[in-house]
Amino acid sequence: MLRTRTLLAGLLAAAVLPLAACGSTDDPLAPEQPGSTNGGTGGSTSVTIGSADFPESALLGEIYAQALEAEGVTVQRQFNIGNRETYLKAMEGGEVDILPEYTGSLTNYYDSSVTATDPDEVYDALKTKLPDGLTVLAKSTAEDKNSMVVTKETADEWSLTAIPDLVAHQDELSIAAPAEFRTRHQGLVGLKEVYNLVPAEFRPLASQATVEALKNGQVKAANIFSTDPSIAANGFVVLEDPELLFGSDNVVPLVREEVATSVQAALDAVSAKLDTPALADMVKQVVVDTKDASVVAKEWLTSAGLI
Repeated sequence: MLRTRTLLAGLLAAAVLPLAACGSTDDPLAPEQPGSTNGGTGGSTSVTIGSADFPESALLGEIYAQALEAEGVTVQRQFNIGNRETYLKAMEGGEVDILPEYTGSLTNYYDSSVTATDPDEVYDALKTKLPDGLTVLAKSTAEDKNSMVVTKETADEWSLTAIPDLVAHQDELSIAAPAEFRTRHQGLVGLKEVYNLVPAEFRPLASQATVEALKNGQVKAANIFSTDPSIAANGFVVLEDPELLFGSDNVVPLVREEVATSVQAALDAVSAKLDTPALADMVKQVVVDTKDASVVAKEWLTSAGLI
């Protein structure tokens, strides 16, 4: 009887082994394990999405997050990390998998010698400048780029229509912008090289403080993103950039290559629908109307047929 039980146990063990093997990651039919990024969007894919520390970036991060969650992806949010110098370190270190980025600014960050300004040329150049392990998915037509802005009163007083017009007044010119504007080519460095413009004073301020400083007359000009609703709300004048110092800056997902296949379909679909008017309107809802970014993101994704 003992031999019979032993034989039965052996047969059962032999039968269980093939079943256990079906769960192996070597089996193409096996379900994905937690944290896996294989097999396309959905399943048990898990990613971390980050953003820069301004409202539009966090809003875009939320749009990406909800679009992926609708496809079954598990998303961790790590928004408002900091400036580009800070959040790219987090991404290159593997702490973040996906970030909303801007084609021209990111290209310029990695190689300030790139002269392309056409959106497609900038996008193609960007793909060749990224470090190993990072890639970009499809860019959107939505664009938000740096701009030099003045009040209507200053524009009228100094007869300003374009950035070069500021040169005649640079001895009394004060500019407010985020701190990194001081050292970037799309900042004071480029203003000097491209327009021979050197302001008498530079005031490093956060985004909203920059708007307030311009509105209150504490500075004469400011670097404000072109989709910022404060421009229209305050009647600010955006100065023309004839030499295209600020280039083109289309919104694009920057991703770690190891997750690209898993998230591409969902994020490419977002980029195909996202345009500048829609982005500007959503930013207004978040910044001016103080609506929750998750609500604004969901409403747009629903209206675009993406969730």
